[in-house]
Amino acid sequence: MKTPKKQTAENYIKEIRRNTRRIFSSEQKIQIVMEALRAEMSVAELCRKYSIHESQFYKWNKEFLEAGKKRLSVIQ
Repeated sequence: MKTPKKQTAENYIKEIRRNTRRIFSSEQKIQIVMEALRAEMSVAELCRKYSIHESQFYKWNKEFLEAGKKRLSVIQ
C-alpha cells in the first residue's frame, strides 16, 4: 500500500498556479502584439488590459517579429 506523498505549501501553490494558468491562442497573441504596434496605448497599459506580464508581451513580440523576418526571407 502506497503512502500519499506529502506536499509542501510551496509545491501546493505552484501546482495551483500551473492548473489555473491562462492559455492564449496564437490568434490572441497576434491580436495583442498588433494592438501594441498601433501604438494607441503604452505597453504597460496594454499588459494591464490583458493581465499579462510585460516580459511575456515582449517574448510574444520578439517571436512575432522573428516569424515575420523568416517568412519574408523565404519569399525572396
